[in-house]
Amino acid sequence: MTEENNRRRNLGFFFDKTVERLPDKVAIIDLFGGKERTSTYRRLDERMNRVASMLARLGVKAGERVAMLIGNRVEFVEFFFGAMRMGAIPMLLNTRLGAGTLESLIADASCTFGIFDPSCNKDAVSIASKVPVRHRMVLDEQHDGFLAYETEMAKPAPAVEPPPIGDDTQAFQPYTSGSTGRPKGAIMTHRGMLWYVDYNQRYWPSVETSRGLVALPLFHKNALRGTVKPMLFAGGSFVLMPGYEPRAYLEAMAKYKVTYSRGVAAVFTMFLQYRELLKTLDLSNLRSMTIGSAVVTPELLELVNRALPHIKVEESYGLTEGGSPLRPPIDGRPVPRGSPGAQAPEIELKMLDANGKETQEEGELLIRCPYVCLGYFNEPEITKAKLRDGWLHTGDIFVKDKDGFYYFRSRVDDMFSCGGENVYPKEVENLLFGHPDVVNAVVTPVPHQVKGLAPAAMVIVREGSGMTAETLKTYCLEKGPAYSHPRFIDIVPALPLNGAGKVDRGIIQAKLTAAYGGAKA
Repeated sequence: MTEENNRRRNLGFFFDKTVERLPDKVAIIDLFGGKERTSTYRRLDERMNRVASMLARLGVKAGERVAMLIGNRVEFVEFFFGAMRMGAIPMLLNTRLGAGTLESLIADASCTFGIFDPSCNKDAVSIASKVPVRHRMVLDEQHDGFLAYETEMAKPAPAVEPPPIGDDTQAFQPYTSGSTGRPKGAIMTHRGMLWYVDYNQRYWPSVETSRGLVALPLFHKNALRGTVKPMLFAGGSFVLMPGYEPRAYLEAMAKYKVTYSRGVAAVFTMFLQYRELLKTLDLSNLRSMTIGSAVVTPELLELVNRALPHIKVEESYGLTEGGSPLRPPIDGRPVPRGSPGAQAPEIELKMLDANGKETQEEGELLIRCPYVCLGYFNEPEITKAKLRDGWLHTGDIFVKDKDGFYYFRSRVDDMFSCGGENVYPKEVENLLFGHPDVVNAVVTPVPHQVKGLAPAAMVIVREGSGMTAETLKTYCLEKGPAYSHPRFIDIVPALPLNGAGKVDRGIIQAKLTAAYGGAKA
């Protein structure tokens, strides 16, 4: 292959044409550290080339994994795409994981290089000192035995020829959120990622005047797939926040004339508490917002629409390893409330019932398209179970209506038996959401002396409503089947979140089990 072909097949160079067309346009406005740093397309491209040259000079080879423990800042974007330009495989680490888990993931991946950001994880330097990598690099600080990022970036940087890229060459390794167990490294290919960038732009195009806002963690695919890559590919721009804080988020949206933003349900639930601020800000440039990465209630969508009536609010469904297979129809048909959409073009879908037979009504969703990961790193049994004949088994049960719109029902492994009756947590949650004073709710099974397992709920209620657990129990008994009503309810101000901003069901189940497990109420 020629060098030009190698560049074209390498995700690290995916916005080459934008650099040629708009070299002096601002691509990123970085708000890390309370300051405003801007990067033009030319500067971003040059810095990525320096990353590639630096890694090659330090002895990193194409196909080797490089660990990235970096927060939301422009250096993440530079290093991520720059490493791929010379063939290294960036391994995206959740900055909120504990030290032991991070050390285990880095060691398991046999990384040869690691870059660590002390500002995003207090244990970063300690973790780096313990993991078996050849080179350790740190951002912002100086530490004995560590390379300093800016010092190395300032050294001479001869051009590095991009390596050959095959159809199955791995580009990078994100990790599933871990909301359903230990994080798994997804093997994502250059071919699949480039296909999706082009595909997304063909059907749901961004334009040069588009400006996104990123407050979700860059180490998860929601931000990269939904904002970073579409904006850079189209010649738009995005504002990069170090994290999510509702007031700062809304103020940045107004100050920088953001046109598009996306977030998890918790992001929207929190900023809705600032209704008075919303009335004072000029958000006239904002055209659309997408809520994803977790189940979205119709009630939340309605609240966002009331607070921001001039914008289009969409629910999305996607997976780290499978992309976004359900989208608003390209023929313009409106998406019903509670649905993330219909089958996206060029993506194959099917549903299997509990017996593994294909069904058109309700079953586990399977996805097949070039985006889908090749497997899970060092997890052959999980790979075998979840990937068969190119089909990704999502573990998510959907119902499809007569018009082709899909509705999430539950996880395959969520269903439990309560006294011999099958209970789906999502159905009990929907029952709770029917009460006008319920803002958010999560239902999980806890051990029960009589029933074996019984539903328990953690609920956020409307401020000032005076809602009590007993009132909610009575409501559920009146509106739904008695066997599935939540026997125990905790009313809380906020739900625990994991590193991806998703509600952490594991923590909720542990707390509710500790409080009520073994009771017979």
